[in-house]
Amino acid sequence: MEPLALSINDTAKVLGIGRSSVYALIKSGGLDAIKIGRRTLLTTESVRRLANTQPIA
Repeated sequence: MEPLALSINDTAKVLGIGRSSVYALIKSGGLDAIKIGRRTLLTTESVRRLANTQPIA
């Protein structure tokens, strides 16, 4: 079963970007974040959506 949410670090690794870029994407609404206690998790659906909508350079 695929995870429903990823940590900030895991999201950065999957997308090949830095942690600060992940936080910037959360702030701009590009990624959907959920808080569980003190942890911030990103939905795999929003990570996949972001990866599929970015143009190939």
